[in-house]
Amino acid sequence: MREEDLRVRDELLKGASSFGGYHPRMEELHKQNAARLKEIIAEHGWPGRSLVDEDGAIAAWFITQHAISDPTFQRRALELVREAHSKGEVSEKALAFLEDRICIFEGRPQIYGTQFEHDEYGMPQPSPIADPEHVNERRLAVGMNTIEERTRELQAEYQREDDPDKRAASERAHQEWLKKVGWRK
Repeated sequence: MREEDLRVRDELLKGASSFGGYHPRMEELHKQNAARLKEIIAEHGWPGRSLVDEDGAIAAWFITQHAISDPTFQRRALELVREAHSKGEVSEKALAFLEDRICIFEGRPQIYGTQFEHDEYGMPQPSPIADPEHVNERRLAVGMNTIEERTRELQAEYQREDDPDKRAASERAHQEWLKKVGWRK
């Protein structure tokens, strides 16, 4: 499931605009993967390291991280990931990414600076961060590089776009989507 997600993502990103939004094909795959992961969790519990080895634990987190059309599942998964982390079944980095993702979708500042949004030129910038003065301490503590290093890495992957109308339309569509799927009221 993870490999198919990455394959489709790579295919859809070729030549795509930073302001293109959430592609329906990607969203459908994310929903299918989440549905299957829910079945696995119902049968076996959270797929941590002792059940599915490191690669499987990463895949379960990855599928959860991309289940953005299902706020109820992501919130429940965060509880399960916290519990699994306390037992050494999931990395602290995975927990940080999922927690940040949920914070941003709920409209709250993130903690670890793992989530980025596109600025007016389509370049990735960190989404709002709680206590930004200490974000690098938190990032380094869980095995990440600094926020400045990560920002440079991500920006190196993008071409600058200067289309304010496209950006505004993209932001409006994103806000509507957040409400439609239940992240915002």
